[in-house]
Amino acid sequence: MDWLERAASLRQWSANGIRAPHKPLLLLYALGGFQRDAEGELRYSEVEQDLRRLLAEYGPGNRTTPAYPFHHLVNDEVWEVRTHRGAGSPGTGVRELRASGAAGRLAPGLRTALRRDPSLLGRMGRVLLDLHFPPSLHGELCEAIGLELDSAGIELTPGTRARRQRDRNMRELVLTAYEYQCAFCGYDGRIGAVSVGLEAAHVRWWAFDGPDDIDNGLCLCSLHHKLFDKGVLGLGDDHLIKVSQHFVGRSAAARQHVVALAGRPVIGPQPGVRRVAATHRDWHARQVFHGTARPAAGAGAGVGVEAGAEAGTRVGAGEGPGAS
Repeated sequence: MDWLERAASLRQWSANGIRAPHKPLLLLYALGGFQRDAEGELRYSEVEQDLRRLLAEYGPGNRTTPAYPFHHLVNDEVWEVRTHRGAGSPGTGVRELRASGAAGRLAPGLRTALRRDPSLLGRMGRVLLDLHFPPSLHGELCEAIGLELDSAGIELTPGTRARRQRDRNMRELVLTAYEYQCAFCGYDGRIGAVSVGLEAAHVRWWAFDGPDDIDNGLCLCSLHHKLFDKGVLGLGDDHLIKVSQHFVGRSAAARQHVVALAGRPVIGPQPGVRRVAATHRDWHARQVFHGTARPAAGAGAGVGVEAGAEAGTRVGAGEGPGAS
């Protein structure tokens, strides 16, 4: 098994699409650390808050401790842990990890391979990002970790787990279905005949077996796509927009463009097109959306809110026989 395959095959508890990005986040963090200091190590007591923040921001809504991946990643043979007593992790107890001076770093064989082939670091990073996070989060996640990836493409070696190919037609199909406007706010900007700032968002992430199907897609503006993938925004069973109570925005812009969306109906899709399937809405609600939803926004929540809600009712009213 080569290093790319190891990165693609991290042992994670998984069932019914449950996200467990703990090991991938730690390995990405360790790759960033190696990039900055190939001889350095990551002492648990010093990186605990960083790892906790990453898990809170890029993990599912349920909170957990970074002690678990810090200890268990050793089993994947890409990571090692030492304490004041020598090699080996003291376990998943936070106090013991701190008191023993536990420090981790990439396994010796992986460090040697990365020195021999510097492009391997970028390829491993891209494998981890592609398999565990949507493209809308790749750039900011790398920035948060301090990881700089090269532009080399990933070439899987024989025996590496085959990965699905994205359907390049999905973006056009989704944008057409939603008539080139954001399903949350109605934004429909263009430069000439070309739309700008609109994206096809997977509701159930492609990395977690989300299909490239109309009923797993939403046309969203860049802002609302990012907030949807970060769990600030969600989609209720009644196709009403959810806004997390964890979101805080005091400015008029934040209130108008985010908070005021609470309880608004999704705009579209056009009649005859399947709406987002319940199974995909449920996955996003369980695995991405953070906390509980805010109550529906009041009548005076922001300029243009009432008009957008009316448009959503109008456009989505004729769902057609294919509606889910």
